[in-house]
Amino acid sequence: MRSQREDSIVTVTLANGSGNLLDPGVMNELHDAIAAADADPDVLAIVLAADGETFCGGLDVEAIQNGGDPIEFATALVRLLKLLPQIGTALVGAVNGDALASGFSITCCCDLVVAVPDARLGTFEAGIGIWPMIAQVPPLQRLMPRHALQNIITGVPFSADEALRFGAVNRIVAPGHLHREARKMAEAASTAGRALMAGRKSFYRFCDLPYEVALDEAFDAFTAMLRPSLK
Repeated sequence: MRSQREDSIVTVTLANGSGNLLDPGVMNELHDAIAAADADPDVLAIVLAADGETFCGGLDVEAIQNGGDPIEFATALVRLLKLLPQIGTALVGAVNGDALASGFSITCCCDLVVAVPDARLGTFEAGIGIWPMIAQVPPLQRLMPRHALQNIITGVPFSADEALRFGAVNRIVAPGHLHREARKMAEAASTAGRALMAGRKSFYRFCDLPYEVALDEAFDAFTAMLRPSLK
């Protein structure tokens, strides 16, 4: 895991071998790196990137099969996935290759995503006879249920073009332009400045509320936001 800051943008890079597989240590490092960037008042956007040709292949299943505690893996994954919608900093995914299983879940938690043309995105667990019990939650929040189920129930990941069409990806670019495009997205996403802190959190909270309740909470948040300027 690497974190690098340039101006007001922090790039957090997964660097865990060819598949960038997730074990509890990696997930906890990723959680802490994103939380630390979010806590810095001078950071306005976070780019989540990866080394190699794969963005993230999901949990390290081989490590679990060789004695790793599945509860420990699941606990770290849920902790990470709970954090991502709660931060107040814009989160941009730079998908340099396949984003599979829990790697797809992480992608779905990003506000904006740019991917390379050959990337595959989605869960694959159903294809090997298991159900992506945790990994399915972010796609169900991000995509229309029928689109999410097309992947989840078959275990066949989306192509980059399908992911773009279904709303899991915002833009597809050539590999050589990936990081430049991700940075452009991060810069655009940070134009609201520190107002984004409350705005991003409210966006994800309102998505889960009944319409009238969301409007009532939006009214309260709006008046609280403007109250200092009205004095």
